Amino acid sequence: MASKILVVEDEHAIRLALQGLLKREGHLVELAEDGEIASQRLREDAFDLVITDLALGRGASGMDVLRVAKEERPETAVIMITAHGSEKIAVEAMKTGADDYVPKPFDNDELRVVVARALERHRLERENRLLREQLQREYGFDQLIGSGARMRRVFETIQKVAETDLSVLIRGESGTGKELVAQALHNASPRSTRPFVAVNCAAINKELVESELFGHEKGAFTGADAQRIGRFEAAQGGTIFLDEIGDMAPETQAKVLRVLEERKLERVGSTQTIEVDVRVVSATHRDLEEAAKVNEFREDLYYRLKVVEIELPALRERIEDLGALSDRFLGQVADRLERDKKRLAADALARLSRHDWPGNVRELRNVLERSAVLTSGDEIGASDLQLDGAAVEVASLSPDLELPFSEAKKQTVERFERQFLSEALREHEGNVSRTANAIGMVRQSLQQKIRELGLKADEFRKR
Repeated sequence: MASKILVVEDEHAIRLALQGLLKREGHLVELAEDGEIASQRLREDAFDLVITDLALGRGASGMDVLRVAKEERPETAVIMITAHGSEKIAVEAMKTGADDYVPKPFDNDELRVVVARALERHRLERENRLLREQLQREYGFDQLIGSGARMRRVFETIQKVAETDLSVLIRGESGTGKELVAQALHNASPRSTRPFVAVNCAAINKELVESELFGHEKGAFTGADAQRIGRFEAAQGGTIFLDEIGDMAPETQAKVLRVLEERKLERVGSTQTIEVDVRVVSATHRDLEEAAKVNEFREDLYYRLKVVEIELPALRERIEDLGALSDRFLGQVADRLERDKKRLAADALARLSRHDWPGNVRELRNVLERSAVLTSGDEIGASDLQLDGAAVEVASLSPDLELPFSEAKKQTVERFERQFLSEALREHEGNVSRTANAIGMVRQSLQQKIRELGLKADEFRKR
């Protein structure tokens, strides 16, 4: 797709050379011979990219052009052309908002790469912003972020089913944002003015789960000294979100199935039938179909819950969203602490992209919040991110206390194994034999464990 580019260069020959190079790449190119003309054009029209010499002969400088571009057209990408010895000024330009810089004399191939990279980055940012604005305008939610194909399918499914009363099952690893999807479904539905009630099925005491869900009458059991309305009744006319429904006891599953089928319930200790009108959205990190096969989950309830299924990808499967997610979390922590928003340096984003993210989006938020608080400058660099240190290893391996002990233990062990083996394979450049010897494992056992964890030794080999 052709992009509209403004070239600002006081040397006639270089100006024409840049015009020819960029036109051959299929772009629309406009020329400006000084900073005054460029600044005026930026105030009058929109450009996808500005390429400006840092040292213009007279009048406004390249830094002035950059400032006008960011003030008038913040969505415009800017690349600086620098002379030898002006690298420090170029770094200052990047802190001011420039996307990249190329030194004189520049190599044509290098310039093509820099231009393509800047345009692609801003295209993704623009698409992501427009998508969030559209979702907020049309469907009333903007907490979900994603520009990749898998997240787009999530958005499309939400849009298609939000207007209906169909039951939705959201699947995904812990920390991927399942409750945000449930909230988005509610906000986009005709029920949005009615209650949204979230229930963590794994966190409720088994002896009290029926009272929590369906309510109880006074005197129904020891300690029931007053009538209580359950979560289903509290969600009347709205949406009830049953999180981690895979951990619900079998006897409670039967009663939830009845509510879904008959839209009726009785409070504990009562024979009076109460009609309920709620939309049911549930979520789990477990494979409910497999659980149903081994009689750990009711098959009839499973099919009742998953009329529509939404699969949330793990963060490691949508690395392209790291930039937008990071920007959101840094903005949130700045607002909460009433501080200036920290910027994420390019090397920090690159380091985040290499991390495995066992804790998914929740882990990313924790890492960035900690870095925003502990970093003294206004920019978070790669060295400010505590991804490999002991403190973060403990945080990333911390169990989810909302899960049953056995499930929390299983997840924590799996996270440790994935993190440990990833680092070991990276250390030995993906060589399984050397890695096995270094960590004291039999090669065949290591290969089996790599398969179980979904790792690929080839990914750790240097290209």
